[in-house]
Amino acid sequence: MSTATDGPGDEIVSSGGATREKKLGFFGRIALFIRQVIAELRKVVTPTRQELLKFTAVVLAFVVIMMAVVYGLDLVFSWLATVVFGVPGTIVG
Repeated sequence: MSTATDGPGDEIVSSGGATREKKLGFFGRIALFIRQVIAELRKVVTPTRQELLKFTAVVLAFVVIMMAVVYGLDLVFSWLATVVFGVPGTIVG
């Protein structure tokens, strides 16, 4: 007897060439979810040490670049706010 999923909470049960749709209960859906998670985890390929170091370097470089962009935008907007609204810290009165 082979089973395949049709959608969340549904299971197609094959019996003798005819297929019928079977609704699963609460615990049946949980069991189906756990089986699907285990099946997906078996497909995972762990990276080699060299790949892991390369991916880490790419992520860190991206974060540094984004920090530089945000810092630059902060400088531009603070300068623009100073030009538009005047020198900060002065009281007009």
